[in-house]
Amino acid sequence: MQILAGIGGAVEVVVDYLVVAGGGGGGGAGYREAAGGGGGAGGMRCTVTGTGGSGSLETALTVAPSTNFAVVVGGGGAGASGLSAAGTLGVDSSFSTITSKGGGGGTFQGTSTVGGSGGAQGNGATTSGAAGTSGQGFKGGDGRGYTYSLTNGGGGGGAAAAGTNASSGSAGGAGRATSISGSSVTYATGGNGNAGSVGNGSAGSTNSGNGGTGAGQTTGGTVTGGTGGSGQVVLRYSDAFTITIGAGLTGTESAASGGYKRATITAGSGNVSWA
Repeated sequence: MQILAGIGGAVEVVVDYLVVAGGGGGGGAGYREAAGGGGGAGGMRCTVTGTGGSGSLETALTVAPSTNFAVVVGGGGAGASGLSAAGTLGVDSSFSTITSKGGGGGTFQGTSTVGGSGGAQGNGATTSGAAGTSGQGFKGGDGRGYTYSLTNGGGGGGAAAAGTNASSGSAGGAGRATSISGSSVTYATGGNGNAGSVGNGSAGSTNSGNGGTGAGQTTGGTVTGGTGGSGQVVLRYSDAFTITIGAGLTGTESAASGGYKRATITAGSGNVSWA
């Protein structure tokens, strides 16, 4: 039962959290036989079962009742269109002092960007995928330079693994599972680099923090990488308390189960408090 007695006997709440940022947008393409890299997954920070990057599980926050704590759920980054631009970084998500960085953007001929997990490279002079953020996610996969092929886009970094290099495939890095919601759910998978298909990339799933997929082209037209998936914030606390989810946030509180309640917040920016 997560109830603590604070200074002077005041009751406090111990809150476990999952904070997943928005995934980065995938790389576009603008030449024939060209492939964009996948977008990096949004950063993942969690206190239950699994967290992002190579870090250990984080420590739950102890909060005072009847006090506002800020929550932001980040959106996914837009995919890049055409040649040199990288996909847009995903938007950071946060709860109180905990911030997860939006996923890095994949690219075609530009430079992929660093985020919670790194964006991947496609065709172009720069071949190394961008780094991830320690304790949140892994680096993006490498591209294969100017040797044009629809398989030349690396996979975006994920919460549990780096993106695959284009020379050995195009899969995004694996996501990480957590059971904070009461069942095991995987978040923050890197976006695939283009794996041989033609057209715009695919978007990451809503509230997953997944990166967008890279685009591919064989005829020379401009195509656009997929948008990253939006993030999510999940808060777990003793069933002796009830949360108030303030204006500007979209979320629900679960029924009590196993001594806990959970608040799942899927969009917006605002405050939460407990009573």
